[in-house]
Amino acid sequence: MKLVKGYPTKKHKLAAEKFVEIFSKDPRVMTILLTCSCARGKACKDSCLDLNVLVKNEKDSDEMEKKFKKLDKSVKEFKEVKKVGAYTQIDFNVNSGNIVPKRRGWTSGPDDFELEIGNLLVYSVVLFDRDNYFNKIKKRYMPYYPEKLRKKRLKEVKNFLFNNLDHVPLYVKRKLYFQAFDRLYKSNQEFLQALFIKKKVYPIAYDKWIKEQFVEILKMPELYPQIVDIIQVKKLESDEMLKKYDKLMNLAKKYL
Repeated sequence: MKLVKGYPTKKHKLAAEKFVEIFSKDPRVMTILLTCSCARGKACKDSCLDLNVLVKNEKDSDEMEKKFKKLDKSVKEFKEVKKVGAYTQIDFNVNSGNIVPKRRGWTSGPDDFELEIGNLLVYSVVLFDRDNYFNKIKKRYMPYYPEKLRKKRLKEVKNFLFNNLDHVPLYVKRKLYFQAFDRLYKSNQEFLQALFIKKKVYPIAYDKWIKEQFVEILKMPELYPQIVDIIQVKKLESDEMLKKYDKLMNLAKKYL
C-alpha cells in the first residue's frame, strides 16, 4: 500500500488499509484510489474517507456496492472511522473509469465531467493497481481530453454561463432577488469551469477550495479577490447585484 501522508487520524488510515486488504483480493477490482481531501493532504478529522474502485466491467458495479454495504456494517475498522467525526464515513464509489459528459439543464449549474476526471485521475492516490490498469485509463484523459471535445465543451459552458448571467438583471427587475442571486452564483461557478477548460487544467470543485484553485492550480491569484467581491452581496433586496452582474460579465468577456 502506498504511503499516504494525508490521513487526518489513525482510524482513517486503518480503515483505508483494511479496505485495500479486502478489495484487492477480488479479481474484479483493478484499481483502488484514495480521492478528495485525504488524497490531497487537506483532510480534517470530520472528513470522509473517499475510496474509489475501478473495475473493467460496469456490470460489476452493483455487486461491488452490495459487497461494500454489507462490509460497512460488519468490519471493525469501517465502523470505527464513523466515530471520528460528526459525519465521517467511507464514501465508496465504483466505476470503470469511462468518464463521459452527462446531459445538464439550463439552471442546474456546472456539470461534473471535468471534476470527475480531476478527482479520479489527477488528484488521487493509487493504493492498489492490477496490470497497470490505472495508467491505461489515465492515458485517455491526460494531459487533457481531445481538443475537439474541449472546444465543444468550452462553447457549451460559456452558453450556460451567459444564460444564467443574463437572467440576473431580469430577476432583479422583477424583485426576485433570491433567484437573481442563485443565477449569479451559478454563473460564477460556470466562469470557473470555463477557465479550467480554456487552460486545459482539471478542477477540484466549484464550491470549495476556490482560493487554492485560483492561486495554485490556475495560477491566476489576481482573480480570486474579484470573484469574492462578486459573491459578497451586502444588501440582497437592491440593485447591488446589477453591479455584480457587470463585473462578472466583464471578467467573462476578458478571460474567456
